Amino acid sequence: METAARIHEEGRARRAMEALHRRQRWNEWLIRIVGAFAILGLWEVFGRQVNPLLFAPPSRIAVAAVQVVGSGELWKYLSVSLKVFAIGTGLGAVSGIFLGVLMARVRVLDLTLEPFVIALYSTPMVALMPLVVIWLGFGDQAKAAVIYLFALFPILLNTYQGVKSVDPKLLEVARSFRSPEWALWWDVILPSSLPFLVAGLRLALGRALVGMVVADLYTAVSGIGYLIVRYAQNIQIDRMLVPVITLSVLGVILVQGLRWLEVRVAPWQHVSHD
Repeated sequence: METAARIHEEGRARRAMEALHRRQRWNEWLIRIVGAFAILGLWEVFGRQVNPLLFAPPSRIAVAAVQVVGSGELWKYLSVSLKVFAIGTGLGAVSGIFLGVLMARVRVLDLTLEPFVIALYSTPMVALMPLVVIWLGFGDQAKAAVIYLFALFPILLNTYQGVKSVDPKLLEVARSFRSPEWALWWDVILPSSLPFLVAGLRLALGRALVGMVVADLYTAVSGIGYLIVRYAQNIQIDRMLVPVITLSVLGVILVQGLRWLEVRVAPWQHVSHD
């Protein structure tokens, strides 16, 4: 009887906790929705007071978005940019994680490469654009290289810090079972460093989007950056803000998708936050 009562009590407590978490999530979404409508309302009021040649309210942007999307013009230029964005960001993520773990695990590489990594990370990437153009020309290779440089260092530095923060006791236990170095990477180091890796990827996605627009502007008259400049030169502010807002929404979707993936790949991190 006592066991059955205890099980019943634990089940009731678990259900109460789940209901509390559901209410918290609904409250969070309600706050976000109300906040978004409040900001859009203020934007609309302020935008109508400004010269249409200088700014645009959300209502005008929505009308322009229907026209730009309906004509297929937005996707025509965005698809060109997304292709090189995927290539540059993917290569930056893979090489950043690999180099970050390697530097954190090999002392000689750490001492040798750290000053150069910090120096390159501190260098404005726009300053390297002429060099990239001289080496790779004005095509997709140059644009992918620019995005790669923008995305590489946040992932590398966060991975490095994550590996350095791994509990030494976990490594000692793995070594006591004669685990080789490559197995340490997959079984201990990368899972323990996952929060740092995800944080680095979030930063890298935002920087890569910036690099994508910069690459469009400097290396070729194509892509979403070219579309923004063309609308700006024609003083079509409402249309110019359509691709800008599209990039912002794309960044939010990518970051939220990464957060969803983190919950699926490492559910223990999600449980610990709750």
